Amino acid sequence: MNVEHKRDQSPSGLHVVIVGAGIGGLACAIACRRAGPPLSVTVVERAPEILTIGAGIHIPPNACRVVASLGLLDKLKQAGGYQVQGFTLRRYKNGNILVEKPMGPRMKTEYGAEWLAIHRGDYQGVLLEAAREAGADILTNAEVIGIAKGIGEFSGKQMVVLKDGKSLMADVVVGADGLWSGVREFVLGRPFPPVETGDLAYRGTFTREQLKSFKNERIDELMEAENVQVWLGPGRHAVFYPLRNKTEYNLVLLVADDLPEGVRTSQGSLDEMAANFEGWDPILNTIISCLKSALKWKLLHFNELDQWTKGAITLLGDASHPTLPYQGQGAAMAVEDGAILAVLLSRLQNRGLSDALGERNTQLSDLLRLFQDLRKRRTEVNVAGAVDTRHYYHLPDGEEQVRRDKELASLPESAWQGPCSFNWGDADYQQSLLGFDVLADAERSFDEWSRRKSREANI
Repeated sequence: MNVEHKRDQSPSGLHVVIVGAGIGGLACAIACRRAGPPLSVTVVERAPEILTIGAGIHIPPNACRVVASLGLLDKLKQAGGYQVQGFTLRRYKNGNILVEKPMGPRMKTEYGAEWLAIHRGDYQGVLLEAAREAGADILTNAEVIGIAKGIGEFSGKQMVVLKDGKSLMADVVVGADGLWSGVREFVLGRPFPPVETGDLAYRGTFTREQLKSFKNERIDELMEAENVQVWLGPGRHAVFYPLRNKTEYNLVLLVADDLPEGVRTSQGSLDEMAANFEGWDPILNTIISCLKSALKWKLLHFNELDQWTKGAITLLGDASHPTLPYQGQGAAMAVEDGAILAVLLSRLQNRGLSDALGERNTQLSDLLRLFQDLRKRRTEVNVAGAVDTRHYYHLPDGEEQVRRDKELASLPESAWQGPCSFNWGDADYQQSLLGFDVLADAERSFDEWSRRKSREANI
């Protein structure tokens, strides 16, 4: 058996193996390495190379607070991240503005952090560089095929078995391996594939030059605005915003899923893609014509898991709580997961881990259940909130749509401080989603947990 072990690790220190080098896994690695003292971290990624690809992504205030705590805010801005100035909802037929939510400096005043938009590849690139600089070992072409309990000198450890025959020994294993997580199957003891949501997405980016070539005043105005533009319509919607200092632009088209069951992606036709938005705002249709590929992505998720942990193994991000992308919170929740897990593991390491392997494993198992308890309710609310957003975005023309539009138009009168039947405009919902300090809450929760464990030990 070819077993690799962190020989430079102190006997009392924790070694964390993170499966998956996506945004959540890398955030966890950075937070673990920047703890005091640092945790030993190995990230294993099945891909032969970590490609920083994709399209646009949001870093809302709750995630921005976390990346700022990791010292990465300036680097993200240097990589093309910018402060979103507004969120504009438009009528699908003519592009008329239903309401424009002011963001910009208001995000920091209201929620304690900025709202950024960035290219996903640039975001992941910053995290990857930071993880390596912080001292995380990152292994590529390293596919995990099993997790077993260590034996002999590694008794009490978790053995992460790789496809190439090597094994890694860990105190804690983190499944950050996404929607099709293999670690999830090990935690649950059974296959648990995601299910279809009924929606699919066309995604793409294009250049400033493409848009300028139309010589259209309305398009020029959209290009210069640092806003997220959303056209709402029956059964579908479109999202548009700038990237990379307005040299590129992001477009996402969300429509009803027409792919066969079990087909995750498929190359559609440009004519079919455009036909989904026939009769919509002519400006949107002009923008859609910039897309040169009509690749369809089926949107998948699953109901909340009963358990995220098994002994000293846990899940984070899409492996445990995938969500529809309608609140900009999928990656944000994964970043919260990773940072909180690092806080808890670091605090336990500093509190003192037992030298007795059985008791040490019990400590870790109990701590990971605390992690699950902290995250489960919050992510359930987020998943449900995204489904609610889908409903309000996709209303057919009629009485409910008229009520929605009237209520949205009234929101500026309350300075965005009042209630709204649509969570996008509800002050309390937005405060709980964007303004809640998950890191401070994790610190408090660990202290309470630690005191409770001390009392139990003295009974």
